[in-house]
Parts: sequence; structure tokens; C-alpha cells
Amino acid sequence: MDKVKGGYIEGVVSIIVNTILAAFKFWVGIITGSLALVADGWHTLSDSISSIVLIIAMKLMSKKADKEHPFGHGRWEQIAALFIAFILGIIGYDFIKEAIIRFNNREMVHYGVAAIIVMSFSVVAKEGLAQYAFYIARKTGNESVKADGWHHRSDAMASLIVVIGMLFAQQFWWIDSVLAAVVALFLFYAAYEIVKETVVKMLGREPDKELIEKVTAHVKAIYHDTLHIHHFHIHDYVTQKELTMHIRLDNNMTIEKSHKIASEIEDYIQKEFNIITTIHVEPLEPAR
Repeated sequence: MDKVKGGYIEGVVSIIVNTILAAFKFWVGIITGSLALVADGWHTLSDSISSIVLIIAMKLMSKKADKEHPFGHGRWEQIAALFIAFILGIIGYDFIKEAIIRFNNREMVHYGVAAIIVMSFSVVAKEGLAQYAFYIARKTGNESVKADGWHHRSDAMASLIVVIGMLFAQQFWWIDSVLAAVVALFLFYAAYEIVKETVVKMLGREPDKELIEKVTAHVKAIYHDTLHIHHFHIHDYVTQKELTMHIRLDNNMTIEKSHKIASEIEDYIQKEFNIITTIHVEPLEPAR
């Protein structure tokens, strides 16, 4: 399963399940007058919105590289993840503001059996969606699907807290306002995690240590001490990765021979890791 197909499948499943769950949460939230349930409904519906964004991003990132975008369109995945985080932040802000107003007005909510059943089912369904999204992300390496999975997980945790709080609603008049604020905090945290992961990837990070160790071991096994490898940099464009590195070769080696060695290493990395590599050749002993 490739990234695009995995993103489509996870997105469609997420939209169907979340839309159904959100409808039930809005229903029980309206009949009970619970801000926490309505907030959790929006939390769930935002999953459907983010999944729609994810599907659009999968379509955009599947476009092949062209003259204007020589590295492809893979970073639409990261743009989609940031947009999802923005949605979460806006919704979280609105509900924490409303929760404060209700707390100041000392508003109390009476939950019914239907509300507890709906919210309990939501916990199970959302954790199931999270596990499914994480599975797809592991199989395809799709970061947007992983972000969607954390969104599902945060919704499951928020729903669980709401269920626990509902059991003590008769003892504490302020429980609904507090639960709504807690759901909002989950939204903020989910947004923060998505932004942090996405920004780190967009800014760039050092190559994986396992990759460096494997490439270095392969080079040493073939060329022994006649070649020194260093200065690794990786550029992640999501749909493709590019590695740049330096190698030091004997000063007396011909250009043709050094080019052959560099090409052999580039071919190995392409075949083994599916990474395009550019190698800069340096003299083993610097000129005096």
C-alpha cells in the first residue's frame, strides 16, 4: 500500500465514522444542554474536516514533479497537517471561552443514560480509528495519516474524561464547564503535537543514524580505508528524499574513476533506501 492509497482509505473511513459519532454527540448535547458534549461533538466533527483536508492533500501530493516543482508536491502533506492543527486551535479557543462563561454563570447540566451510552461508544470507536490510522501510517510512512491518528486518540481521551465526569455530575454543578475546558485543552495539545512534528520536518533534521551506519559499513566493506565518507545531509520532500554527502578519495585518482565510485555508492543508496543521492568528491590529502 502506497502513501496516497493509504491516505485515501484512512480518510474515507474516518469521515464516515466521525460524522456518525458527531451527529449522536450533537443530539445528546442539545437535549441535555451540555456544552461538554457539544464541544466533544465538534472535536469529532473536526476529525471529518481534517480527513477531507487529508484526502485533498493526498490528491495534490500525488502529482508528479514538474518544471516548477522539481522535487515533487509531497509537502502538501505537511501543509495539510498544519491546516488540521489550525482547525483544532480555533475550535479549542471557542470552547474554552464558552466554558469560562458557563462557569461564571454557575450553570448545571443533568445527563441521561443515552448520553453515557453515546460517549462510551465514542471512546471505543475513536480509539479503534486511532489504531487503524497508526497502522496505515506505519505501513506507508504517511505523516498526515499519523497526525489524523493522534487527532482520533485525543478525541477518544477527551470522550473518556467526559464519561467519567458525567458519572459525578450530580455532585458537582461545575462539572460540565470543567469538562468542556478539558476537551478544549486536548484540542490545543493535539494541535501543538501536530505543529511540532510538522515544523521539525519542514526545517530539516539530521539523517537517521541507521542510514548513516549502513551506508558507511557498505562503503568500508568495498573500499576499505581508501575512501572516507562524511558530511551527511538529508532533504525530505515527503514523496522523495535526497541525500548529500562528501567522500575523500586518493589525490592521484582520475576523474573517471572517482565518478565511477560515486555513482556506485549513489546506485546502492537508491536501490537499498529509495533515496536519491548527490556525492561531492574531495581529495584525501588537501593541497598544500
